[in-house]
Amino acid sequence: RVVSIYEFLEKRFGPRSRQAASAIFLITRALASGTRLYVAAIVLVLGYEIYTGTHPTPMVELGIYLLALFVLVALTAVYTAVGGIKAVVWTDVIQACVMFSGLGFVMWHLWRSIPGGLPTIHGMLQNPDDLSFWNLGPYFPNDLWATLRGVFETEYTVWTAFFAATFVTMATHGTDQDMVQRMLTAKNPSKSRLALVASGLADLPIVFAFLSIGILLYVHYQQDPDPNLPTRNAHVFAYYILHQLPPGFRGLLIAGIFATAMGSLSTALNALATSWVRDWYEPFFAPHFKNSNSLRAARWSTVAFAGILVLIGGATAWVVISNPTSRILPIVLGVFGYTYGSLLGIFLLGALTKNRGSDTGNLIAMVAGFLAVAVLSGLPSDLLKLIGLPPLPRPDWLPIIAFPWRITFGTLTTFLVAYFFTPKSR
Repeated sequence: RVVSIYEFLEKRFGPRSRQAASAIFLITRALASGTRLYVAAIVLVLGYEIYTGTHPTPMVELGIYLLALFVLVALTAVYTAVGGIKAVVWTDVIQACVMFSGLGFVMWHLWRSIPGGLPTIHGMLQNPDDLSFWNLGPYFPNDLWATLRGVFETEYTVWTAFFAATFVTMATHGTDQDMVQRMLTAKNPSKSRLALVASGLADLPIVFAFLSIGILLYVHYQQDPDPNLPTRNAHVFAYYILHQLPPGFRGLLIAGIFATAMGSLSTALNALATSWVRDWYEPFFAPHFKNSNSLRAARWSTVAFAGILVLIGGATAWVVISNPTSRILPIVLGVFGYTYGSLLGIFLLGALTKNRGSDTGNLIAMVAGFLAVAVLSGLPSDLLKLIGLPPLPRPDWLPIIAFPWRITFGTLTTFLVAYFFTPKSR
């Protein structure tokens, strides 16, 4: 039995594998969760615009984001630190009900606002790609590598859905303390498996709801153009909520948005604190710990990580303010892509083999997995551009892989490199 899932790696390989995996999780989860918080704060920025009738200056806008982030994180940190995983699970249930109620009402309200219903919606989607279900990506009949390169460079295709998304889901649901901690609270393994399957099935109506809302918003504003519609795509949904919904239901939707953000944030804070205390504080700072000491450390860790997430969320807001064309989804998922392939590769090696892999070899493999993804995604050139230097030369045949494929390539590289080491290599 384990509290932190990275304890499994120490039992299978050794302490360095556990610490490396835990460090990857702590850094990646903090960056990803901090980035997500920016999305919830968008509503308050648009609310400020409605109240004042003016668009805030970049510094004022950043200040509003920081205030919203602080309030959101402070409230969540309090009940997470006091109640622990039990409070996280039960508040998740309540917040999920609020979210589903809000999404259902928005879909109904949007549908009602479009005269003619389904025929009108279908008629507005006449672009060949609007209702395309099977996107196989680029195809070059006489060049297999060019076809593969095109598939790897395209974000959304059938291959992405079936292959890349499988690796993404295995990484998030199998190697992330944030996700797995819920299953560790189950009474037995069979109930943990049931919870895992149920979480996958629950994703289907959520994805359907958000895709439907996106389509309906597009049709709504095609039929009824609004000259004040935000230029940033990420702001359109919040704009609709604040301008089109009746006041009472507007509050329900805003509550749903904040409930979703707080639910995601509370689990992240609890997971970060658990991993820090279990994988670092207890082994290195309090080897002869008492439960009361660990509980106190977990609560203070929750507060510390809350502050870190506010800073990361504020930095994300500043990046988007400075670059209005930035897209949020690639930023959020891109953070996972660079590191979670290394985590998944080592976990798969530990689960699928008995006598492959070593503590030292795993460190080498995880670094190799990160470097492979960094090179294939063009990260070095992107960093050079940020500081005003020319990008590195790159051969034409080498693809710049889209963000959904990063975990796949990172996993395969890590697994293969680690496989060549044996326990005798320790």
